[in-house]
Order: sequence, then C-alpha cells, then structure tokens
Amino acid sequence: MTKPLRTTLKLIAAVAAVAAAPAAIAANTSASSTGTVVTPIAITKAADLVFGKFAAVTGGTITVSTSGARSVTGAVIGMSGTPTAAKFDVTGEADATYSINLTAPATLDSGTDTMAFAAVSDLTAANTTSGNVTTGTLTGGAQSIYVGGVLTVGSGQAPGTYTGNVIATVEYN
Repeated sequence: MTKPLRTTLKLIAAVAAVAAAPAAIAANTSASSTGTVVTPIAITKAADLVFGKFAAVTGGTITVSTSGARSVTGAVIGMSGTPTAAKFDVTGEADATYSINLTAPATLDSGTDTMAFAAVSDLTAANTTSGNVTTGTLTGGAQSIYVGGVLTVGSGQAPGTYTGNVIATVEYN
C-alpha cells in the first residue's frame, strides 16, 4: 500500500469515527402545554329590596337588614307590605374567589322628591344593618349576596313610590 493511499484511508477512518461518535453538545426533550377554561362567573337577581309602606311623621330612618327584617327610628311608622332584602345569586367555578362591587344610588327618587339611601350587604343574610361585603368564594360553585338598606325619611316626606337601582358586579380575582 502506498503512503498516499494509507493517508487517505486514515483520513476516511478518522472522518467515519467522528461521524459515528454521539453528539455531546446537543440534547432535547419536550413539555406538554395545557390551559383550562373555567366556568364563566354569572350573577342573577333573585329578589328586589323592598322597604314596604311607611308613614313619615317628623322623620327618622327605615332600615331593611340583609335578612329582610325591617326596623324604624324616629317618627317613622312601619305599615303594610312585606319587607325583603335584595338577593343576587352568583355562580361560577367551584371554590373560586371573586370581587363584589355594589353601585347604589345616593337617593331613592319619586319625581322631584328624594330620600337619602345607603346600601348594606353580606353573604349570609345575617341581619346585617351596616357595611358592605367586597369579596366572596364560590363554595361548590355558588354563593348569594344579600342587600339591605337604610332610608333617611324627612319630616313630612312627600307621599309617593321612591325607587332606585342597586347594581351588583362580580369578577373573578
């Protein structure tokens, strides 16, 4: 065998050895990618807030608690009508937390006449008469928000049906 042939064979053997060696500078694997769409949060009105009928003598307040119990202070006389707390039913992803925003008017109106109004709320209908709840948890995928309120009745308050809307907005945290 000639020297150039031996050199060529050695070169071919060296190239073949390098080509057959495992690649030590690269490796790969993969990871799966997933995403889960949860049940949308929803809210429905189950009951309206009703103060019932009352007479204004020299003024005071009439309160409906989050359990629907009515009480009066000052010279206000509770009359007929069944008071009820508003109730909002919230549904969505089980055990998810959410924020609650209540938007209530500062007054209830009857034409040009008004009465100051303050909403109160809780999650258990626990007869609450002050404060507002701001968060909840959808235990089992559902929860209710109860809304009561306090009306400030003026002395000789003009007769009429006074109205306003309490808006409940919920959003996942």
